[in-house]
Amino acid sequence: MSAPILSIIVLAAMFLLATVLPINMGALAFVGAFLLGAVFLGMDPDAILDNFPGGLFLTLVGVTYLFAIAQNNGTIDLLIRKAVKLVDNRVALIPWVMFIITAAITAVGALGPAAVAIMAPIALSFAAKYKINPLMMGMLVVHGAQAGSFSPIAVYGVIVNDLVSGAGFPGSPMALFLTSLIFNLAIAVVLFFVLGGRKLSSSRVGQFVEQVAEARMAVSVGAHAADVSYKGSGSGTYGPRDPAGEGVPAMNTPAEKFPQIMTILGLVALAVVALGFKVDVGFVSITIAVILALVSPKAQKGAVNKISWSTVLLICGMLTFVGVLQEAGTIEYVSDGVANLGAPLLAALLICYIGAVVSAFASSTAILAALIPLAIPFLDSGAISAVGVVCALAIASTIVDVSPFSTNGALVLANAPEGTDKDRFYKQILAYGGVVVVAGPLLAWATLVLPGLL
Repeated sequence: MSAPILSIIVLAAMFLLATVLPINMGALAFVGAFLLGAVFLGMDPDAILDNFPGGLFLTLVGVTYLFAIAQNNGTIDLLIRKAVKLVDNRVALIPWVMFIITAAITAVGALGPAAVAIMAPIALSFAAKYKINPLMMGMLVVHGAQAGSFSPIAVYGVIVNDLVSGAGFPGSPMALFLTSLIFNLAIAVVLFFVLGGRKLSSSRVGQFVEQVAEARMAVSVGAHAADVSYKGSGSGTYGPRDPAGEGVPAMNTPAEKFPQIMTILGLVALAVVALGFKVDVGFVSITIAVILALVSPKAQKGAVNKISWSTVLLICGMLTFVGVLQEAGTIEYVSDGVANLGAPLLAALLICYIGAVVSAFASSTAILAALIPLAIPFLDSGAISAVGVVCALAIASTIVDVSPFSTNGALVLANAPEGTDKDRFYKQILAYGGVVVVAGPLLAWATLVLPGLL
């Protein structure tokens, strides 16, 4: 059996095991890289480790560490609180605030599941309180996360752009970011109107600040505050938790405000330095995180444990395995096979559907790391746009994260508000996920790949 065919079998086995069993695919990938490289290809272990993505490792750790501190010191809650006040009493704007905030969080570097984990409890509690369709609210959060996830300093964006540039193709980071942003925004607009958003335009609620004041007053006099307490995860839904941990918004003292101001300045500095001056985002983010830890040692307590180590393991393992695939000649083998179809457009559509179907059940990050290197080389003929195919594949592999079997979809399902029929909610998410898996890749291909030949 040839090395390329063997490596494809190993890759398929990895995806199958990671889908059926609760095993991190990154760990499987490291084992696969060792077995394939050392046992079958005769590679030295040092040569295998040369494929370890040290720069991306630093980016993942630095960014998730920074956002863990930002969540611990209440900055994320503060930004959400300020943004929510902007909607005044217009219920129809609340879902869009959730979309925009989630997109902003991922655009400046947070992982999509981390952003959804922060925002889903907040958004769905709003949905329950103001009678907003929970499916619409939850899916706007997920699409918001995907809308910002391909910015040049976001994790997905860094992965895809590194893979494209590493393959010697002229990438377009801003094109990737904007196509994902516009694509997900368009889907969100359709969802908003289909799921009752227009009816919300006539709905009005009381001032948010007044509700918070009433909640504090009720707590201060020992009244029953069940109707004004907000449930969620992390540090609370609308603001820092009180010492009792009940999720009631607490006043920001001057001592709390200083770390929050520093964090906001740090996030701005991250975007300016990394984007404006082209400094490595990993070094910048971890430097800012350490500065914030020095400014407020209490806020960074436990932040290291909140680093997405499972995601770090997943991505680093997959990219190490992809390096071994290149050594085995797998990428060239697959590229030649796709090119021999004689129909680049059909091949591009096929690979978009492969990415979507597998990603609906497995990690989008792993799919991007595995499929983009397999897709890029056959574009060398110039028959179709490399940028268009990469953008289409990136979108097709991530918009399906609405599936209840993916992390983002599961987070929305898990945070269904009290009183929601979870069985029905699950079926709604599943049905919507099925529609996206069927239609998403085709739409991405039709709008990003097909126009290049017309």
